[in-house]
Amino acid sequence: MEPATTPPTLLDLSTYLLATIGRTARGRLNDRLAARGFRLWHMAILAALADFGPHAQRDLARRLSIDPSDITKLVDELVASGCAERTRDPADRRRVAVTLTEEGRKALTDLNVEAAAVQDEVLAPLSAPEREQLAGLLGRVLAGLGEG
Repeated sequence: MEPATTPPTLLDLSTYLLATIGRTARGRLNDRLAARGFRLWHMAILAALADFGPHAQRDLARRLSIDPSDITKLVDELVASGCAERTRDPADRRRVAVTLTEEGRKALTDLNVEAAAVQDEVLAPLSAPEREQLAGLLGRVLAGLGEG
């Protein structure tokens, strides 16, 4: 972002700065994930499965705010890559759970390395304490929005 081309009025808006930084960070992360054959939604699904365990597809879609028609394709792609599998719930054979595989855990570890590298690039102007403070503040904003 060049200060000479961005109107100062916009630079005074935290929401503008957040949107611009977010767009840049997301683009960089998307590029890194794509180089490994993944998209951000794939990473989100793998993270949810790692953090919260197996999910029914509809519950996964709800948890991540992904359209149910999109979650099917994303899970299909993860299953095809060996990162996830669909299994029948022994208690309810009608219910199919999406489960993280060992390959999925390895992929998530690699994707987290990529995400950390992008985070380091984007936050390079900040010291470690400033990064910690920023993370805390952003977490509070997110909680205030009823997200996360």
